[in-house]
Amino acid sequence: MFIFMIVLFLIGYTCIALEHPIKINKTATALLLGVLLWVCAMLGGSDILVSTTSLTDWITAHPEEGFKDWLVHGQLIHALGEVSEILFFLLGAMTIVELVDSQGGFKIITDKIVTTKKVKLLWIIGILAFFMSAVLDNLTTSIVMVALLRKLIASKKDCWFFASIVIIAANSGGAWSPIGDVTTIMLWIAGKVSVLNIIEMTFLSSLMSLLVPLVVLSFILKGNLERPQLKDQDTSAHPQSAQWQSVLFLCLGVGALVFVPIFKTITHLPPYLGMLGGLSILWIVSEIVYRNQNVDDERRFSISNILTRVDMPSILFFLGILMAVNALQTVGHLSLLSSKLDTIPLGEPNKYYLISMIIGVVSSIVDNVPLVAATMGMYSFPIDHYFWEFIAYCAGTGGSILIIGSAAGVAVMGMEKIDFIWYLKHISWIALLGYFAGCATFVVEKKIRESFGDKHETTQTIPYQDSKITQSTYYM
Repeated sequence: MFIFMIVLFLIGYTCIALEHPIKINKTATALLLGVLLWVCAMLGGSDILVSTTSLTDWITAHPEEGFKDWLVHGQLIHALGEVSEILFFLLGAMTIVELVDSQGGFKIITDKIVTTKKVKLLWIIGILAFFMSAVLDNLTTSIVMVALLRKLIASKKDCWFFASIVIIAANSGGAWSPIGDVTTIMLWIAGKVSVLNIIEMTFLSSLMSLLVPLVVLSFILKGNLERPQLKDQDTSAHPQSAQWQSVLFLCLGVGALVFVPIFKTITHLPPYLGMLGGLSILWIVSEIVYRNQNVDDERRFSISNILTRVDMPSILFFLGILMAVNALQTVGHLSLLSSKLDTIPLGEPNKYYLISMIIGVVSSIVDNVPLVAATMGMYSFPIDHYFWEFIAYCAGTGGSILIIGSAAGVAVMGMEKIDFIWYLKHISWIALLGYFAGCATFVVEKKIRESFGDKHETTQTIPYQDSKITQSTYYM
């Protein structure tokens, strides 16, 4: 059963990666995979566990209970609790973003862009997407920016180049912010990184992964853009007389998202509570603003209606894949893989740099959410260890190498019908240059900080279940 779980996971993973060719939604596959792996863990019993320490401790504390009780009431409930923190955080964030967008809040920002020069617009789009994705998320940012590009660029070829830089910028911007990407959200909520440290240690490397592609594309794209002939448009989601509402909800929405790290720091409560609190405030304000409006406006801008537009398949995908990874972690597959990776004949920190870079490149083929989830189950490094910081960068930016490697890339591919081979031929090598430039920046910056005494290294042995792994811990 132990080997069968590995085979089952690989088959499920392959189906997720080949979602478009086989025409089976990855969410359905992930949910089925999560269920089947826990069923296998139950059927396999205690004989398939790599370590029985946790089971023994449970039975000692609950003499009347056995393996099934440990698995269901201990491990499964604990796994569901960890996953739920991420899901409720994402649900709250996505609802806030949808509310701001429905009010035309993001249009206030995008309407300020008037230039037609290709290079100038390229840098504006790239930098704007970079910082927007740090506050929002890379998926939302890419959707908003592509909607803008449709109003600015008539040529399909030019639009593909600009949409590609949006993918790179959104992924790079999300990598240095604790709320900018699902993987950094996972690391932050799990207590692997702190807010200020992840920003401080990954900002320059993330910025470099964008600047290099921007410089390269500046030599490729020349001349001016031709603006599209816009049809008689929907004047926006709401009348022009309600501009103050757009400003209000933009400020409240961005403020709610930015306040989440502050909430966690002040209260020491999980971030999802801060996110849900911010959503409740926007919900109340929305009810107050529209309670005296006509019925159509009240219904259109109500949170109840906006919740129907939230990307629930993505939420359920995260549920399925994270529960699947937790099943492997419970049985011990990940600790076994961790021990194998630790046999790489390189000393610290080079070994963990290499592991992180490999994970980043693999994330261009495989979804980075389960990769990071698996990594979190494989290693027990303390908070703000350089490994977690580098994983945040690599997994976040490595997805730009292929257009299917990130949620932002898949979204843009679907919206603009960008060809996979076109992206591979024109953009992948540029994104790869940026990725390795950012990796080099991270390593060099860390060496410089060490030379100035900002960090010191202590070697300690950290147990992972029954195994002993010698690791180096870095403290500020």
